[in-house]
Amino acid sequence: MQQATTAAITETAIVSLMKNYANYNFWANKTLVNWLRTKPQNLLEQEMPSSFSSIKKTISHILECQQYWLSIIQKNEATFEGIGGSLDEVLDTFVKQSEEFAAFVDTMTAEEVTNPTLITSQWFQCDFANFEYIMQVMNHSTYHRGQITSIGRQLGFTDAPMTDYNFYNIHGKA
Repeated sequence: MQQATTAAITETAIVSLMKNYANYNFWANKTLVNWLRTKPQNLLEQEMPSSFSSIKKTISHILECQQYWLSIIQKNEATFEGIGGSLDEVLDTFVKQSEEFAAFVDTMTAEEVTNPTLITSQWFQCDFANFEYIMQVMNHSTYHRGQITSIGRQLGFTDAPMTDYNFYNIHGKA
């Protein structure tokens, strides 16, 4: 009986963490975009040495990956397509998609969060629990938000917002 209770508590904790982390990702992405909107648009598209050569291209990449993983978790056909459009369109879509991702995770049951999903793609094959994929997305976004801050620093932006997970838990939650 104790083993079943411990498993249920662990499952509840994982579900709660995934929902909180998806909401954190939405908050952090929105916070980043609100900051970027205060900067000259031409600088957000300026080529810089990085894994993606501009802030706009880095955001487009995060967005593409979020869309890909959300389609996997939703059990839809997964596509990895380029994101085009103006800077404003990319920023708007990025925030909306981050919100959509968080909203979907908020609706997931414990079973849906912990069930495995088989992925067979041109890049890899795996069969992990959905919470592993959710964590992949959130960590990937965090990694690239750091790159955006670094690119911004190279462009002279010295006022990047705090988007750490602990800061969100203390100050960012509604």
